[in-house]
Amino acid sequence: MSKIIFTIHYELKENKKEEFLNVVNELKILLNADGLENYSVFAVKGKLNQYQEQYTFESEEAFDAFDDNNDERINILINKLNGLTMEHSTRYLTLNKII
Repeated sequence: MSKIIFTIHYELKENKKEEFLNVVNELKILLNADGLENYSVFAVKGKLNQYQEQYTFESEEAFDAFDDNNDERINILINKLNGLTMEHSTRYLTLNKII
């Protein structure tokens, strides 16, 4: 079973950093899905208001199961995050570990 890294890259709307940090801090506390090894958020160096969330899963099965998660509070936070981002700035990337 190979590890999966799933990333979400986006640009925040102006003056939303504090609200963004509150949301991702709460999200990190709530994310305890089986097979989710790590959840981190990074600021993109040299790019104002651009951030990347990174989820590391122990396997493809764990990644697929996470997508089926129906935790209401997590869904509310994800929707709130979507409202903080610039329109059409979100990019998703899924990486499969090969070595």
